[in-house]
Amino acid sequence: MDVVELLTQFNLTRQEATIYIALHTEGDSTGYEVAKLTGISRSNAYTSLASLVDKGAAYVMEGSANRYTAVALEEFCTNNIRRMQELKQKLISVMPQARAQPTGYITVKGENHILDKMQTMIVEADERVYLSLSKKILEHLLPALRDGLLRGIKVVIITDIALDLPGATIYRADKEANQIRLIADSTDVLTGDISDGAESTCLYSRSKNLIDLFKDALRNEITLIELRKGGNKL
Repeated sequence: MDVVELLTQFNLTRQEATIYIALHTEGDSTGYEVAKLTGISRSNAYTSLASLVDKGAAYVMEGSANRYTAVALEEFCTNNIRRMQELKQKLISVMPQARAQPTGYITVKGENHILDKMQTMIVEADERVYLSLSKKILEHLLPALRDGLLRGIKVVIITDIALDLPGATIYRADKEANQIRLIADSTDVLTGDISDGAESTCLYSRSKNLIDLFKDALRNEITLIELRKGGNKL
């Protein structure tokens, strides 16, 4: 993602993001100066500047002609994250309770969504997590795994690298770069392939039959690793 695209993730339009970057880079400016810097029409520039102020991304400097200055990037991002956390808690408190968790098979599509689901499963695990995956994917999950270990959950990983993760049980084996298996608390399973960005697809389920199937598969994989010469537990 470029800078404009990243800023749009914080509720700015592309035009507002462009103007924010100009203010951040050039310093305080009038609407006329912003229009000249960005090539955006003066009317659109003033509209976007007013919106940036409303969204907490810019301040107005009072004077004979209003000048605008960018809110510091870290401050702007932190404020947005804090507001989203507050909204999250409010939404959780007022959202009607779900009658039941789905026990069927759910398709999770897109690399980012799959990684989000994996991290959620790890964060929400109460007792144990089993993973079979490559270094390429594992690196995205290490912060969540470290936090889980600090919470006292059991972590067992089969991967293709030597890994320094104190408290985890780690087995080393050749892994296909994009395939994943994740079981959390013997209640949730995720399996599939992260190989094609937005087209990546995984299957998530709380089906006991599927969970038992993959638990057996992981046990068999660990047994084979321990039996192979040079494939002992690290």
